[in-house]
Amino acid sequence: MSKSKSYAFFQGKFVPIEEANVSIMTHAFMYGTAVFEGIRGYWNPTHEELYLFRLKEHFERLLQSMKVMRLETKHTLNELCDLAVDLVRRNAPKEDVYLRPSAYKAGQWIGPSLLENPTDLYMFTVPFGDYFHGAPGLKVVVSNWRRVDDNAIPARCKIIGAYVNTALAKTDAQAAGFDDCIMLTEQGHVSEGSAMNIFMVRHGKLITPPATDNILEGITRASIIEFAEVELGFKTEIRAIDRSELYIADELFFSGTGAQVTPIIEVDRRTIANGHVGPVTHKIHDMYMAICRGENPNYKHWTTPVYAGSKVKA
Repeated sequence: MSKSKSYAFFQGKFVPIEEANVSIMTHAFMYGTAVFEGIRGYWNPTHEELYLFRLKEHFERLLQSMKVMRLETKHTLNELCDLAVDLVRRNAPKEDVYLRPSAYKAGQWIGPSLLENPTDLYMFTVPFGDYFHGAPGLKVVVSNWRRVDDNAIPARCKIIGAYVNTALAKTDAQAAGFDDCIMLTEQGHVSEGSAMNIFMVRHGKLITPPATDNILEGITRASIIEFAEVELGFKTEIRAIDRSELYIADELFFSGTGAQVTPIIEVDRRTIANGHVGPVTHKIHDMYMAICRGENPNYKHWTTPVYAGSKVKA
């Protein structure tokens, strides 16, 4: 049986993925001058439907990142959402997928300037399962690498060049035998994981760092803050977290498009609580996954069905 053809949106049209290539002289390739989003699509076999999670919010954030990086756009928010749905439908997956749109500086010359430098856009999809490959709970380390600062490379934007920071921190953690890491700000406050936000549970309350501690303003994070209070009765306190506070937490978990809701059971070789996934994390994980797969009618507006054919409106 021949493998079905996969498509990408590239340079204004849908093309076979193998034709979506850039020159080695492309500015974004040489200088990291690009931004991106990661959007999950969840296959629900009972519904025979693939749901894209918070599609509009992801493209809103992409446009914000583009503004910071002086990347121009030819598309409205609605057009970007519709292009994404069209692409996923063309690829016709019946499994969980990852949709990656990216805007990049397409000039082909030497020099890092963003001015008078043309912008292009691409999107592609790949099958995507668990980011941590089903790990029941993560053992992490506080990284020696500090999180990028807003006055250096703004962490609130998904700037491709900034992921060197992630690569160094995560690689060193894995090389030392850990699953991932937690990064601190230059002031020593907890920021986030290598590429995901973090929540701490203490005394029945969720606590998560503020945007001013150089976190990505996570869409999954915002979703959890909302439904955890409305549906589960857990309020969230947004404040600075000290490193040692992690050690005495009742529960810890990462959140993000890739990580989804992933529990942390050990930090710096110190066991969190009893070393098992806590009840709050369990409840948040289960509700989050139900929402993403279109099984919670209260949050139907967060999911975009691909095969139902309805257009997305901002």
